This record gives sequence, C-alpha cells and structure tokens, in this order.
Amino acid sequence: MITKEIAKMLIEQINLELHSAYIYLEFANYYESQNLPGFAHWYKVQAGEEYEHADRIRHFLIEAGETVTFSPIGDTVKGFKDAMGPLKEGLKHEQFITASINKIYEKAVSLKDHLSANFLQWFIKEQGEEETNAQNNIDKLEMVGLGGTALYLLDKEFARRED
Repeated sequence: MITKEIAKMLIEQINLELHSAYIYLEFANYYESQNLPGFAHWYKVQAGEEYEHADRIRHFLIEAGETVTFSPIGDTVKGFKDAMGPLKEGLKHEQFITASINKIYEKAVSLKDHLSANFLQWFIKEQGEEETNAQNNIDKLEMVGLGGTALYLLDKEFARRED
C-alpha cells in the first residue's frame, strides 16, 4: 500500500510529465519552423520519453490500487528568438521536474512509504540524465553557434537520436 498523500502527489506528477511532453512538442514545432529537423526530432523523442514517464507512474498507481484521474495540461512557452531558447527552457523545465520528483521522494521517506520511495529511485536517476542531456545540448550549441555549417552538422547529430 502507498499513502494517499503520495498517491495524490504522483497523480499530479503524471500531469507534469504529460505537460513536459506537450512543452517538448512545442519545441519541436519551433525547430521545424526554423528548418532544424534534427533538433525537432530530438524533442519529439524527448516528448515520447515524458509520455512514458507519465505512463510508468500511472501503471504504478493502478498496481497499488489507486484511481488515476487526469487534469488539464497547461500551456507552453512560445516565441523563441533563436535556437538556444528552447534548449535553455528545456533545462529549466527539467530542473523543475527534478525538484518535483525530489519533493515526492522526500515526502515518501518521511511517511515511511517505502514502496513509493523505492519506485521513485528510477526517476531520480532518470532526472539526473535528463538534466545532463539538456546541459550538453546547450553546451554543444554554444560551441558551434547559431548559424553556418557547424549548426547544420549539429542538427544532423540530433537527428540521429534513437526513439
């Protein structure tokens, strides 16, 4: 059994994960409009991962006998001035998600909800990877700049991200 308080927090986290997917699809839209299909592909794959995170939590809750309900998904950030904008917003968003996961984990530990705390270990590790990837993307774009052949090659690199 998991505590009702943690179940409620995890249901809210599902919505945050689905919102993440929505945000990343918006980033993909932006990159498509800027003729950067590799960047768009990277974020479409990322959106799929966020959906999978939401579904992992949903499944955990259902297995624990909880009823899962969804909330409306919030709006997204739009109107970027250049290719760096979504990357920086992506890192900021991943840091927000990490803080949310950590808050749930800390609450689960304090409530001695060991099942939920154990379940959240995967997400804690995953968020470390997500933040690292987001920062690496920023670092790569800072290195190559916002135009020219190097940007073209970076776009090709991002296009090779596997689903």
